[in-house]
Amino acid sequence: MTTGPGGKDRRNAGARVVYDLLERRFKDQVLASAVGALSAAEREVLLRQIDDLARQLDSLIEATRKVREPLSFDLMLTRLIALITEAFDAERSSLFLYDSETEELFSRVAQGELTREIRFPADSGIAGQVFQDGRSAIIDDAYADPRFNQAVDAETGYRTRNILCVPLRARNGEVIGVTEVLNKRGGDFSAADCALLQAFTTHTASVLESAHLTERARESLREEAHILAVTQAVSSELDIDKLLRKIIGIATDLLEAERSTLFLHDPDSGELWSRVAEGIAEREIRIPAAVGIAGEVFTTRRAVNIPDAYADPRFNPAVDRKTGYRTRSILCVPVINKHGVAVGVVQVLNRRGGPFRPRDQRRLEMLAAQSAIALDNARLFREVLDERNYSENVLRSLSDAVVTLDTAYNVVKLNEAASRLFRLPASDVLGAPAYKLFGRDNAWVLEVIHKVVNAHTTETVLDGVLTRRDDTQVSVNLAASPLADGDGETLGCTLILEDVTEDKRVRATMARYMTAKVAEQVLAEGEAVLGGRSQPATILFSDIRGFSTIAERLGAQATVSLLNEYFTEMVEVVFEYNGILDKYIGDAIMAVFGTPFPSDDDADNAVRVAIRMQEVLATFNARRRAAGQPIFETRIGINSGDVVAGNIGSARRMDYTVIGDGVNAAARLESANKQLGTRILISGSTRALLRGQYRLRELDLIRVKGRVAPIPVFEVRGLGRDIVSAAETRLLEVFASGLACYRDQDWDGAVDCFDTVLGIEAGDQPSWRLRARALHYRAHPPSPQWDGVWTLDEK
Repeated sequence: MTTGPGGKDRRNAGARVVYDLLERRFKDQVLASAVGALSAAEREVLLRQIDDLARQLDSLIEATRKVREPLSFDLMLTRLIALITEAFDAERSSLFLYDSETEELFSRVAQGELTREIRFPADSGIAGQVFQDGRSAIIDDAYADPRFNQAVDAETGYRTRNILCVPLRARNGEVIGVTEVLNKRGGDFSAADCALLQAFTTHTASVLESAHLTERARESLREEAHILAVTQAVSSELDIDKLLRKIIGIATDLLEAERSTLFLHDPDSGELWSRVAEGIAEREIRIPAAVGIAGEVFTTRRAVNIPDAYADPRFNPAVDRKTGYRTRSILCVPVINKHGVAVGVVQVLNRRGGPFRPRDQRRLEMLAAQSAIALDNARLFREVLDERNYSENVLRSLSDAVVTLDTAYNVVKLNEAASRLFRLPASDVLGAPAYKLFGRDNAWVLEVIHKVVNAHTTETVLDGVLTRRDDTQVSVNLAASPLADGDGETLGCTLILEDVTEDKRVRATMARYMTAKVAEQVLAEGEAVLGGRSQPATILFSDIRGFSTIAERLGAQATVSLLNEYFTEMVEVVFEYNGILDKYIGDAIMAVFGTPFPSDDDADNAVRVAIRMQEVLATFNARRRAAGQPIFETRIGINSGDVVAGNIGSARRMDYTVIGDGVNAAARLESANKQLGTRILISGSTRALLRGQYRLRELDLIRVKGRVAPIPVFEVRGLGRDIVSAAETRLLEVFASGLACYRDQDWDGAVDCFDTVLGIEAGDQPSWRLRARALHYRAHPPSPQWDGVWTLDEK
C-alpha cells in the first residue's frame, strides 16, 4: 500500500496512479512553487480530494468493465447501483428507467430470491422533474425541498438528508431515465460529484438501454411461446378441466404472479364459483355474482387493475385473514364467449415485480378469450365424455375386479378394483397380453380364459390362489364368461375376481378364539349372531393358585414366558371341546360354551375341559419339575345360565363377549375353591344339564357375594368311566352321609362321618372345613331360621 504526504493510505490502483502523477509534477518548478505556498493542512485537503476523485474514477473503470460483461438486465442494474453507491460514498442509490407504455419511471430491487419492481409516474417528485426537464439536481436538505415526498421516509423508517439526481441519456441525447444518490456520508454532494455522475451514467446508459431492450425482446419471445402453448392446448387437449388448468397456469407464469383463479357463472344460484383456483387445493369458492371485485368485472364486463388491494374499498381483507394469505395487487378481466355473453372472470394476484402493467392486462384478456373458446368447445366433448363416464362409473362402482379380454387374449378394460387387486396401474397392462397381467404363476387363470373363449362356456373357480407381480398372494373367487356383440360374435371374455383374502384373514383371526367349525357358522350368520342376544351358556373360569407369589419369584420375562406356554396348552383344550376363548384376565382364562350357537353338550364340554385341563397341567408341571422350575395348581369354576352375548365395546374397538349373572357366578365358584379346598367346582345348574357320567361330590349350599339365591356346589373328581378304588367309593358315600347329618343339624353324626372320611383321606379339605363348622354349631347352635347355606364374603 503506497502512502502519500500526510501519511494517508492509497486505497486503490487509481489513487496510486493519480498520486504518482502528482508526485512527478511536483518536480516541475512552477507547480512546486505553487504547492509550496500551501500549508500542510491545505495540502492534506488537496490530497484527500484527489484521493476521492481517484476512487470515483476507479468505480467508473469498474463500471465500464461490468457493463461489457454478458449480464442480465436485473443483475446489471443491481451491480451498477452498488458501484454508484460505493463511488460516491453514499448510503443508497437508485437507477430509474422510463417505461413509455405506462409513462412511469421504474427500478428493480432484489429481495431475497425475488426482485421487486418500484414504479411511479414519470413527472412525480424530484426524480420526475429531473427526467422531465433533463437537468441535474443537488438537494442539500431533502426535507426543505417541496418536491420531496416525506411519506416514503415515514413508511420505511429511513431518513433522507441530501440527494444527487442526474438524467440518464442515451447516445442520441434522449433522456431515458434518472440516477439518484442519497445521503453522502462525507457531507453534501458537490458540482464535481454531479459532473462525475453524469459522465458515469452517460458512459453506461447505452449498454444499460441495450440490456433493457434485450430483456424486452426475451419477454416478447417468452410471451409468444406461452401463446403458442395455449393455442396448441386448445386444439389438442380434450379434457376441459386439464385445459383450463393449463391456461390458468400459463396466466400465472406469463404475468409473473403468485396465483390465479378462473371463476365461472352459475346461472342457477346466481354465483361465481372457482372452476380453477391455484393455492387453495380442492376447496371451491362461491361468491355472489355482483359482489366484490370479481363481481364488478363480471357485471360491467370491464377489466380492473388494482395496484394496492388494501387501499381499494372493494377488496375484502377478511378473506386474507381467514386464509393467512397476503394480497398485494389484483388484475381481473371478464371471460366473454363468442356470443358476447360474460361467462366468468379470470383473477390474477400479486405480480412478483410490483403492480400489474397495461401489457399484463392485454395478455390476460387474450388468455381469457382462449378460456372462453375452450369452454364453448367443451360442451360437445362433455356429452361424449359423460356417456363414456357412465360406463366407467359402473365398472368403478363394482367392488370386485373386472377385466375384459379380446379374442387374442389382450387386456381391453381394467377397472379400479382390478388395479388394486393386481397392484398395477391400468396403463401398464391395457392392450397388453393377458400373461403380462396374470404373470407366469397363474397358469390356471389362462386355462380358464382359453376354455371360455373357445368353448363359449361360463367357468367358476372358488378360493383360487392368485400370485401378484410382487410375489404376494390373494385368495379369489373367479367367474369367467364369454363376451359377445349384438350378433352373437365372440369379442373375448369377461373376468370377475372377488377378493376373499379378508374373509380368510377373519377366519384366521377367529380361529384364535374358537374352532374353525364355529367360525364358519359365525361368518355364515353374520351380524345376526354378533349383534347381541340373551341365550343359555356355560361359563368356565380357570385361575392359577398363588400366581402373585409365583410372578414375584420369577420376574417379568419369565412370568410372561410361563403364561404364554401355559395359555397355549390350555386354550387348545378349550377348542378341543368346541369352546370359545372369551378373554384372558391376568393369569385367568374365561371360556364360553354355547355361544353363539348353543348345543345340548355345552355343560358336558365345559366339565370335560376342566378335567382335561387338570390332566394337561399335571404333564406341564412334570416338565417344569424336571427342569427345576416352580410348579403350580389351578382352580376352576363352572356355571350355566342365561347370559347376554354380542359385540360389546366402543366404536373404535369391540369384542365378542358374554355378560350377566351367570358369568359372575362362574367367577365366584372359581374363587370358592379357595374356601372349600377344591380344584373344580360346578353349580347345581350345570349339574342339572350334564348328560354324561362323572364322579361328583355335592359339597355345600353357598351364597356368593352379589347374589341372594344360594348355589348348590359340586366338586368334580373325574369322569364316570374312570376306575375307582373301594376307598374312593367309601369316601363319597360317607361324605354324603356327613353332609346329610350336617343339614339335619345332627352335629355329632356329621363330625363322626367327616372323621371317617379323614381316616380314608387325611388331606380331604372339604371334610376338614365341614367338620369345623359342625363343631362350631354344636357349641353355638344356629338360629331356627338356619337353612344350611354358607355365605362367602370374598369374591
